[in-house]
Amino acid sequence: MSQTNASVLTINGGSSSIKFAVYQLGASLTRTLVGKIDRIGLSGTHLSFSARSQAQPGSLAVAVDDHHAAANYLIDWLDRQVGFSAIKAVGHRVVHGMQHTDPELVSQPLLDALQRISAYDPEHLPHEIALIEAFRRRYPQLPQVACFDTAFHHSLPRVARLLPIPRRFDAQGIQRYGFHGLSYTFLMQELARVAGAKAAQGRVILAHLGNGASLAAVRDGRSIDTSMGFTPTGGVTMGTRTGDLDAGVAWYLMQSEQLTPQQFNHLVNHESGLLGVSETSSDMRDLIAREASDVRAAEAVALFCYQVKKCIGAYAAALGGLDTLVFAGGIGENAAVVRARICEGLDFLGIAIEEKRNAANAGVISADASRVAVRVMHTDEEAMIAKSVRQVLGL
Repeated sequence: MSQTNASVLTINGGSSSIKFAVYQLGASLTRTLVGKIDRIGLSGTHLSFSARSQAQPGSLAVAVDDHHAAANYLIDWLDRQVGFSAIKAVGHRVVHGMQHTDPELVSQPLLDALQRISAYDPEHLPHEIALIEAFRRRYPQLPQVACFDTAFHHSLPRVARLLPIPRRFDAQGIQRYGFHGLSYTFLMQELARVAGAKAAQGRVILAHLGNGASLAAVRDGRSIDTSMGFTPTGGVTMGTRTGDLDAGVAWYLMQSEQLTPQQFNHLVNHESGLLGVSETSSDMRDLIAREASDVRAAEAVALFCYQVKKCIGAYAAALGGLDTLVFAGGIGENAAVVRARICEGLDFLGIAIEEKRNAANAGVISADASRVAVRVMHTDEEAMIAKSVRQVLGL
Protein backbone atom coordinates (compact mmCIF):
# COMPACT_ATOMS: atom_id res chain seq x y z
CA MET A 1 0.00 0.00 0.00
CA SER A 2 3.03 2.28 -0.03
CA GLN A 3 3.11 2.82 -3.80
CA THR A 4 3.25 6.46 -4.83
CA ASN A 5 0.28 6.04 -7.16
CA ALA A 6 -1.89 3.95 -4.81
CA SER A 7 -5.43 5.24 -5.16
CA VAL A 8 -8.99 4.80 -3.99
CA LEU A 9 -11.88 4.88 -6.45
CA THR A 10 -15.24 6.22 -5.25
CA ILE A 11 -18.53 5.38 -6.96
CA ASN A 12 -21.72 7.35 -6.35
CA GLY A 13 -24.49 5.67 -8.34
CA GLY A 14 -27.80 7.43 -8.92
CA SER A 15 -30.98 6.38 -10.66
CA SER A 16 -29.66 7.53 -14.06
CA SER A 17 -26.05 8.50 -13.39
CA ILE A 18 -22.72 7.34 -11.97
CA LYS A 19 -20.43 9.90 -10.35
CA PHE A 20 -16.87 8.75 -9.73
CA ALA A 21 -13.59 10.09 -8.40
CA VAL A 22 -10.06 8.82 -7.90
CA TYR A 23 -8.10 9.84 -4.81
CA GLN A 24 -4.37 9.33 -4.47
CA LEU A 25 -3.38 7.98 -1.08
CA GLY A 26 -0.81 9.76 1.03
CA ALA A 27 -0.60 11.89 4.13
CA SER A 28 -3.87 13.36 2.83
CA LEU A 29 -6.26 12.26 0.11
CA THR A 30 -5.65 14.07 -3.19
CA ARG A 31 -8.35 13.96 -5.86
CA THR A 32 -6.74 13.30 -9.24
CA LEU A 33 -9.77 12.50 -11.39
CA VAL A 34 -13.47 13.24 -11.13
CA GLY A 35 -16.27 12.51 -13.56
CA LYS A 36 -19.80 11.41 -14.28
CA ILE A 37 -21.76 9.24 -16.65
CA ASP A 38 -25.24 10.70 -16.87
CA ARG A 39 -28.54 10.03 -18.64
CA ILE A 40 -27.91 6.27 -18.48
CA GLY A 41 -30.37 4.45 -20.72
CA LEU A 42 -31.44 7.69 -22.40
CA SER A 43 -30.41 9.38 -25.62
CA GLY A 44 -27.48 11.71 -25.09
CA THR A 45 -25.70 9.54 -22.52
CA HIS A 46 -22.16 10.82 -22.06
CA LEU A 47 -19.15 10.62 -19.78
CA SER A 48 -17.67 13.91 -18.57
CA PHE A 49 -14.45 14.11 -16.57
CA SER A 50 -11.72 16.36 -15.30
CA ALA A 51 -8.25 15.16 -14.37
CA ARG A 52 -5.64 17.06 -12.39
CA SER A 53 -3.13 16.60 -15.23
CA GLN A 54 -5.47 18.01 -17.87
CA ALA A 55 -5.98 21.70 -18.58
CA GLN A 56 -9.45 21.14 -20.01
CA PRO A 57 -12.21 18.76 -18.91
CA GLY A 58 -13.27 16.12 -21.40
CA SER A 59 -16.53 14.61 -22.58
CA LEU A 60 -17.25 11.40 -24.47
CA ALA A 61 -20.38 10.02 -26.06
CA VAL A 62 -21.34 6.71 -24.43
CA ALA A 63 -23.65 3.99 -25.75
CA VAL A 64 -25.00 2.23 -22.66
CA ASP A 65 -28.50 0.96 -21.91
CA ASP A 66 -28.27 0.28 -18.17
CA HIS A 67 -26.04 0.45 -15.10
CA HIS A 68 -24.39 -2.91 -15.91
CA ALA A 69 -23.24 -1.62 -19.30
CA ALA A 70 -22.29 1.76 -17.83
CA ALA A 71 -20.20 0.08 -15.12
CA ASN A 72 -18.32 -2.05 -17.65
CA TYR A 73 -17.70 0.96 -19.88
CA LEU A 74 -16.42 2.93 -16.87
CA ILE A 75 -14.16 0.08 -15.70
CA ASP A 76 -12.56 -0.18 -19.17
CA TRP A 77 -12.15 3.60 -19.39
CA LEU A 78 -10.62 3.85 -15.90
CA ASP A 79 -8.23 1.00 -16.66
CA ARG A 80 -6.92 3.00 -19.62
CA GLN A 81 -6.77 6.28 -17.70
CA VAL A 82 -5.53 5.15 -14.29
CA GLY A 83 -4.86 1.42 -14.37
CA PHE A 84 -6.49 -0.88 -11.85
CA SER A 85 -3.09 -1.99 -10.58
CA ALA A 86 -2.96 1.42 -8.87
CA ILE A 87 -6.48 1.23 -7.43
CA LYS A 88 -6.36 -0.43 -4.03
CA ALA A 89 -10.05 -0.26 -3.15
CA VAL A 90 -13.45 0.94 -4.34
CA GLY A 91 -15.91 2.79 -2.13
CA HIS A 92 -19.61 2.91 -2.96
CA ARG A 93 -22.36 5.21 -1.75
CA VAL A 94 -25.25 2.92 -0.81
CA VAL A 95 -28.38 4.98 -0.36
CA HIS A 96 -30.34 2.67 1.94
CA GLY A 97 -28.52 0.93 4.76
CA MET A 98 -31.40 -0.11 7.05
CA GLN A 99 -29.73 -0.88 10.39
CA HIS A 100 -26.14 -0.64 9.12
CA THR A 101 -24.46 2.21 10.96
CA ASP A 102 -20.85 2.10 9.76
CA PRO A 103 -19.04 1.70 6.43
CA GLU A 104 -18.60 -1.99 5.76
CA LEU A 105 -16.43 -4.24 3.60
CA VAL A 106 -18.59 -5.74 0.87
CA SER A 107 -19.24 -9.45 1.30
CA GLN A 108 -21.72 -11.88 -0.16
CA PRO A 109 -23.90 -11.80 2.99
CA LEU A 110 -24.02 -8.00 2.76
CA LEU A 111 -25.00 -8.14 -0.92
CA ASP A 112 -27.68 -10.69 -0.09
CA ALA A 113 -29.04 -8.38 2.61
CA LEU A 114 -29.09 -5.43 0.20
CA GLN A 115 -30.90 -7.54 -2.38
CA ARG A 116 -33.58 -8.36 0.21
CA ILE A 117 -34.25 -4.68 0.90
CA SER A 118 -33.90 -3.41 -2.68
CA ALA A 119 -37.67 -2.91 -2.87
CA TYR A 120 -37.30 -0.27 -0.12
CA ASP A 121 -35.55 2.00 -2.61
CA PRO A 122 -36.16 0.79 -6.16
CA GLU A 123 -34.78 4.04 -7.58
CA HIS A 124 -31.25 3.48 -6.24
CA LEU A 125 -30.47 0.17 -4.56
CA PRO A 126 -30.77 -2.16 -7.59
CA HIS A 127 -28.41 0.09 -9.56
CA GLU A 128 -25.92 0.33 -6.69
CA ILE A 129 -25.92 -3.44 -6.28
CA ALA A 130 -25.33 -3.80 -10.04
CA LEU A 131 -22.30 -1.51 -9.81
CA ILE A 132 -20.79 -3.47 -6.92
CA GLU A 133 -21.35 -6.77 -8.73
CA ALA A 134 -19.78 -5.43 -11.94
CA PHE A 135 -16.55 -4.60 -10.10
CA ARG A 136 -16.63 -7.96 -8.31
CA ARG A 137 -16.88 -9.83 -11.63
CA ARG A 138 -14.03 -7.90 -13.25
CA TYR A 139 -11.74 -7.61 -10.20
CA PRO A 140 -12.87 -10.19 -7.62
CA GLN A 141 -9.87 -9.57 -5.33
CA LEU A 142 -10.34 -5.79 -5.23
CA PRO A 143 -11.75 -4.74 -1.82
CA GLN A 144 -15.00 -2.79 -1.97
CA VAL A 145 -16.54 -0.79 0.86
CA ALA A 146 -20.23 0.14 1.20
CA CYS A 147 -20.85 3.58 2.72
CA PHE A 148 -24.46 3.91 3.83
CA ASP A 149 -26.26 7.21 3.27
CA THR A 150 -28.67 6.47 6.13
CA ALA A 151 -25.98 5.96 8.78
CA PHE A 152 -25.77 9.61 9.88
CA HIS A 153 -29.40 9.47 10.99
CA HIS A 154 -29.07 6.32 13.09
CA SER A 155 -29.22 8.60 16.14
CA LEU A 156 -32.77 9.74 15.33
CA PRO A 157 -34.91 9.51 18.47
CA ARG A 158 -37.75 7.03 18.41
CA VAL A 159 -40.41 9.75 18.05
CA ALA A 160 -38.72 11.06 14.88
CA ARG A 161 -38.32 7.57 13.44
CA LEU A 162 -41.80 6.17 14.05
CA LEU A 163 -44.43 6.21 11.28
CA PRO A 164 -48.13 6.46 12.24
CA ILE A 165 -49.13 3.12 10.69
CA PRO A 166 -49.92 -0.23 12.35
CA ARG A 167 -47.07 -1.31 14.60
CA ARG A 168 -46.54 -4.58 12.75
CA PHE A 169 -45.02 -2.62 9.87
CA ASP A 170 -42.52 -0.95 12.19
CA ALA A 171 -41.35 -4.43 13.19
CA GLN A 172 -40.63 -5.02 9.48
CA GLY A 173 -38.36 -1.99 9.37
CA ILE A 174 -40.82 0.41 7.77
CA GLN A 175 -39.86 3.63 9.51
CA ARG A 176 -38.12 6.92 8.81
CA TYR A 177 -34.44 6.55 7.97
CA GLY A 178 -33.28 9.81 6.38
CA PHE A 179 -30.71 10.21 3.63
CA HIS A 180 -27.89 12.49 2.40
CA GLY A 181 -25.94 11.15 5.37
CA LEU A 182 -22.55 11.22 3.65
CA SER A 183 -23.07 14.88 2.79
CA TYR A 184 -24.17 15.69 6.34
CA THR A 185 -21.21 13.87 7.87
CA PHE A 186 -18.84 15.84 5.64
CA LEU A 187 -20.58 19.13 6.44
CA MET A 188 -20.40 18.55 10.20
CA GLN A 189 -16.68 17.79 9.96
CA GLU A 190 -16.16 20.94 7.89
CA LEU A 191 -18.24 23.01 10.32
CA ALA A 192 -16.03 21.86 13.18
CA ARG A 193 -12.94 22.74 11.12
CA VAL A 194 -14.00 26.23 10.02
CA ALA A 195 -16.14 27.33 12.98
CA GLY A 196 -14.81 25.26 15.86
CA ALA A 197 -16.04 22.36 17.94
CA LYS A 198 -18.46 24.54 19.92
CA ALA A 199 -20.38 25.46 16.75
CA ALA A 200 -20.51 21.84 15.61
CA GLN A 201 -21.87 20.79 19.01
CA GLY A 202 -24.54 23.48 18.96
CA ARG A 203 -28.01 23.63 17.41
CA VAL A 204 -27.46 23.22 13.68
CA ILE A 205 -29.75 22.96 10.65
CA LEU A 206 -28.12 21.56 7.52
CA ALA A 207 -29.89 22.23 4.21
CA HIS A 208 -28.62 20.02 1.39
CA LEU A 209 -30.47 21.61 -1.52
CA GLY A 210 -29.97 20.22 -4.99
CA ASN A 211 -31.91 18.11 -7.46
CA GLY A 212 -32.42 15.93 -4.42
CA ALA A 213 -33.07 18.09 -1.37
CA SER A 214 -33.33 17.48 2.35
CA LEU A 215 -32.71 19.16 5.69
CA ALA A 216 -31.38 17.79 8.95
CA ALA A 217 -31.62 19.06 12.53
CA VAL A 218 -28.42 18.33 14.45
CA ARG A 219 -27.78 18.84 18.17
CA ASP A 220 -24.59 17.83 20.01
CA GLY A 221 -23.32 16.52 16.67
CA ARG A 222 -26.20 14.03 16.35
CA SER A 223 -29.11 14.00 13.93
CA ILE A 224 -32.41 14.44 15.76
CA ASP A 225 -34.68 14.90 12.73
CA THR A 226 -34.50 14.98 8.93
CA SER A 227 -36.93 15.69 6.14
CA MET A 228 -36.53 12.56 3.99
CA GLY A 229 -38.17 9.49 5.44
CA PHE A 230 -38.55 5.83 4.49
CA THR A 231 -37.25 6.64 1.00
CA PRO A 232 -35.57 9.69 -0.56
CA THR A 233 -38.93 10.69 -2.09
CA GLY A 234 -40.18 12.27 1.15
CA GLY A 235 -39.57 15.71 2.62
CA VAL A 236 -39.38 19.02 0.75
CA THR A 237 -40.14 19.41 -2.95
CA MET A 238 -37.19 18.42 -5.16
CA GLY A 239 -36.19 18.54 -8.82
CA THR A 240 -38.45 15.71 -9.96
CA ARG A 241 -39.64 14.23 -6.64
CA THR A 242 -42.79 15.31 -4.85
CA GLY A 243 -41.47 15.40 -1.31
CA ASP A 244 -44.14 14.75 1.31
CA LEU A 245 -47.50 13.94 -0.28
CA ASP A 246 -50.91 13.19 1.17
CA ALA A 247 -51.16 9.39 1.00
CA GLY A 248 -54.72 9.76 -0.25
CA VAL A 249 -53.36 11.23 -3.49
CA ALA A 250 -51.83 7.85 -4.30
CA TRP A 251 -55.18 6.10 -3.93
CA TYR A 252 -57.02 8.79 -5.89
CA LEU A 253 -54.58 8.79 -8.82
CA MET A 254 -54.42 5.02 -9.00
CA GLN A 255 -58.21 5.02 -9.27
CA SER A 256 -58.86 8.05 -11.47
CA GLU A 257 -55.84 7.65 -13.76
CA GLN A 258 -55.69 3.85 -13.47
CA LEU A 259 -52.03 4.05 -12.51
CA THR A 260 -50.17 0.90 -11.58
CA PRO A 261 -47.89 1.06 -8.52
CA GLN A 262 -44.91 1.23 -10.90
CA GLN A 263 -46.45 4.14 -12.81
CA PHE A 264 -47.24 5.99 -9.60
CA ASN A 265 -43.67 5.46 -8.37
CA HIS A 266 -42.37 6.92 -11.65
CA LEU A 267 -44.80 9.84 -11.34
CA VAL A 268 -43.70 10.87 -7.84
CA ASN A 269 -39.98 10.34 -8.47
CA HIS A 270 -39.43 11.46 -12.07
CA GLU A 271 -42.36 13.64 -13.21
CA SER A 272 -43.10 15.75 -10.13
CA GLY A 273 -41.41 18.37 -7.97
CA LEU A 274 -40.08 21.44 -9.77
CA LEU A 275 -40.53 19.72 -13.12
CA GLY A 276 -44.14 18.81 -12.44
CA VAL A 277 -45.17 22.23 -11.15
CA SER A 278 -43.30 24.23 -13.80
CA GLU A 279 -44.06 21.79 -16.65
CA THR A 280 -40.75 22.86 -18.19
CA SER A 281 -37.66 22.08 -16.10
CA SER A 282 -36.32 20.51 -12.93
CA ASP A 283 -33.31 22.85 -12.96
CA MET A 284 -33.59 25.76 -10.54
CA ARG A 285 -31.37 27.91 -12.78
CA ASP A 286 -33.81 27.57 -15.67
CA LEU A 287 -36.78 28.36 -13.45
CA ILE A 288 -35.20 31.47 -11.92
CA ALA A 289 -34.35 32.74 -15.40
CA ARG A 290 -37.95 32.26 -16.55
CA GLU A 291 -40.02 33.13 -13.50
CA ALA A 292 -40.60 36.77 -14.53
CA SER A 293 -42.36 35.62 -17.70
CA ASP A 294 -43.75 32.21 -16.72
CA VAL A 295 -46.09 31.90 -13.73
CA ARG A 296 -45.51 28.15 -13.63
CA ALA A 297 -41.77 28.64 -13.12
CA ALA A 298 -42.44 31.32 -10.50
CA GLU A 299 -44.79 29.03 -8.58
CA ALA A 300 -42.27 26.18 -8.65
CA VAL A 301 -39.54 28.41 -7.17
CA ALA A 302 -41.94 29.84 -4.59
CA LEU A 303 -43.11 26.37 -3.54
CA PHE A 304 -39.54 25.15 -3.08
CA CYS A 305 -38.52 28.17 -0.97
CA TYR A 306 -41.71 28.04 1.09
CA GLN A 307 -41.30 24.37 1.97
CA VAL A 308 -37.65 24.77 2.95
CA LYS A 309 -38.54 27.81 5.07
CA LYS A 310 -41.27 25.84 6.87
CA CYS A 311 -38.85 23.00 7.53
CA ILE A 312 -36.29 25.40 9.05
CA GLY A 313 -38.98 26.75 11.38
CA ALA A 314 -40.04 23.26 12.41
CA TYR A 315 -36.48 22.14 13.09
CA ALA A 316 -35.69 25.27 15.08
CA ALA A 317 -38.63 24.25 17.28
CA ALA A 318 -37.35 20.67 17.56
CA LEU A 319 -33.87 21.93 18.47
CA GLY A 320 -35.16 24.47 21.00
CA GLY A 321 -33.51 27.31 19.08
CA LEU A 322 -30.89 27.69 16.40
CA ASP A 323 -27.20 28.60 16.36
CA THR A 324 -26.09 27.74 12.81
CA LEU A 325 -27.83 27.33 9.46
CA VAL A 326 -25.80 25.74 6.65
CA PHE A 327 -26.71 25.82 2.96
CA ALA A 328 -25.10 23.19 0.74
CA GLY A 329 -25.74 21.30 -2.50
CA GLY A 330 -26.02 22.71 -6.01
CA ILE A 331 -28.87 25.08 -5.17
CA GLY A 332 -27.78 25.80 -1.62
CA GLU A 333 -24.24 26.69 -2.66
CA ASN A 334 -24.99 28.71 -5.80
CA ALA A 335 -28.53 30.16 -5.82
CA ALA A 336 -28.28 33.39 -3.81
CA VAL A 337 -31.85 34.39 -4.67
CA VAL A 338 -33.18 31.11 -3.28
CA ARG A 339 -31.22 31.49 -0.04
CA ALA A 340 -32.53 35.06 0.32
CA ARG A 341 -36.15 34.01 -0.17
CA ILE A 342 -35.82 31.12 2.25
CA CYS A 343 -34.35 33.36 4.96
CA GLU A 344 -36.74 36.26 4.38
CA GLY A 345 -39.07 36.65 7.36
CA LEU A 346 -37.02 34.38 9.63
CA ASP A 347 -35.67 37.28 11.70
CA PHE A 348 -37.83 36.06 14.60
CA LEU A 349 -35.48 33.04 14.74
CA GLY A 350 -32.45 35.32 14.76
CA ILE A 351 -31.68 34.78 11.04
CA ALA A 352 -30.54 37.83 9.07
CA ILE A 353 -28.40 37.66 5.95
CA GLU A 354 -26.21 40.37 4.43
CA GLU A 355 -27.13 41.00 0.80
CA LYS A 356 -23.63 41.50 -0.63
CA ARG A 357 -22.19 38.47 1.14
CA ASN A 358 -25.10 36.36 -0.04
CA ALA A 359 -24.75 37.57 -3.64
CA ALA A 360 -21.05 36.65 -3.56
CA ASN A 361 -21.76 33.13 -2.20
CA ALA A 362 -19.48 33.97 0.72
CA GLY A 363 -18.67 31.35 3.31
CA VAL A 364 -20.61 33.33 5.94
CA ILE A 365 -23.63 35.22 4.60
CA SER A 366 -25.28 36.25 7.87
CA ALA A 367 -25.36 39.90 8.86
CA ASP A 368 -23.11 41.02 11.70
CA ALA A 369 -26.16 41.49 13.95
CA SER A 370 -27.60 38.04 13.15
CA ARG A 371 -27.92 35.78 16.20
CA VAL A 372 -27.68 32.76 13.88
CA ALA A 373 -24.56 32.11 11.82
CA VAL A 374 -25.70 31.41 8.26
CA ARG A 375 -23.07 29.61 6.20
CA VAL A 376 -22.61 28.44 2.62
CA MET A 377 -20.51 25.29 2.47
CA HIS A 378 -19.39 23.01 -0.32
CA THR A 379 -20.29 19.42 0.36
CA ASP A 380 -18.30 16.48 -0.97
CA GLU A 381 -19.84 13.01 -0.73
CA GLU A 382 -17.01 11.46 -2.75
CA ALA A 383 -14.36 12.74 -0.33
CA MET A 384 -16.38 11.29 2.54
CA ILE A 385 -16.52 7.91 0.79
CA ALA A 386 -12.76 7.97 0.22
CA LYS A 387 -12.12 8.81 3.89
CA SER A 388 -14.38 5.96 4.96
CA VAL A 389 -12.60 3.47 2.69
CA ARG A 390 -9.21 4.51 4.05
CA GLN A 391 -10.47 4.10 7.60
CA VAL A 392 -12.13 0.69 7.07
CA LEU A 393 -9.15 -0.82 5.23
CA GLY A 394 -6.38 1.00 7.11
CA LEU A 395 -4.84 2.38 3.91
